Amino acid sequence: MNISNDIKPISYLKSKAADLLKQVNETHRPVIITQNGEPKAVLQDTQSYEKMRNAIGLLKLLSISEEEIKNDSTINNDDLLRKIEKLL
Repeated sequence: MNISNDIKPISYLKSKAADLLKQVNETHRPVIITQNGEPKAVLQDTQSYEKMRNAIGLLKLLSISEEEIKNDSTINNDDLLRKIEKLL
């Protein structure tokens, strides 16, 4: 994988938008868009974006869970089931 193929100036985006969309959808690799030589945006296919968002969501849940375990803020299964039964 050659990342330099995935970095394009904004002028390229303006003139070759359809080609870039085809590239990101076929390769599932994001393209970094630069402006004045500086990275400014990332163009990504929707499938990869959705997978990334789901992964971030799972990582957030893991982080919250680890913090609860560290702070001893957990509840055992039997107690949880009793609380749910009371609510129902």
